[in-house]
Amino acid sequence: MEKVTNKVSNSLSSSDPSNDLSFCGILKNGTSDLIQKLESEMPSLFQEYSDLYTRYLHSIHDYYASCNIVEHQFFEKLAIKPETLRMFDIFFKSYTNLLESHFDMTSNILRSYVQFRLSIIDSLDHVSHSWINFWSKSFSQYSPNGYSK
Repeated sequence: MEKVTNKVSNSLSSSDPSNDLSFCGILKNGTSDLIQKLESEMPSLFQEYSDLYTRYLHSIHDYYASCNIVEHQFFEKLAIKPETLRMFDIFFKSYTNLLESHFDMTSNILRSYVQFRLSIIDSLDHVSHSWINFWSKSFSQYSPNGYSK
C-alpha cells in the first residue's frame, strides 16, 4: 500500500499544470501503462506454467518408473493371468481415448471462446469508432459560445 501511496504522491508533485491534460489522454495513458505491465508479465508467466507442466510430467514419469519396480517385486508374485492384463490394457486404452477426446473438445471450446471474445472486442471497437465519428461531427457543428456555425 505504501508503494501505491508513494507513486500517487510522486505523480501529483511532478505534474506540470502547464501540460495539456485531457480526460481521454489521461485514460489512454493509464490504460497503456496497464497493458504494457500485463505484456511485460506474460512471458515470465508462460515460462512459469511451462516449468510447472514440465515438473508435473517429470513427477508422473517417476511415478510410473517406480510402478515398474513394484510390479516386478510384488505383482508378479500374484500371478495375474495374461488375459486379465490384456483386458486391462483394452480398458485403459479406451479410457485414454475417451480422455483424449475430452481434451480435444475442451481445447476446441477454449479456442472458440477466445475467438468469440475477439469478435466481441472487434464489434465493440467498430461501434465505438462509429459513435466517436458521429459525436465528433455533431459537436463540430457548434461553436464554443453556443451558436451554430
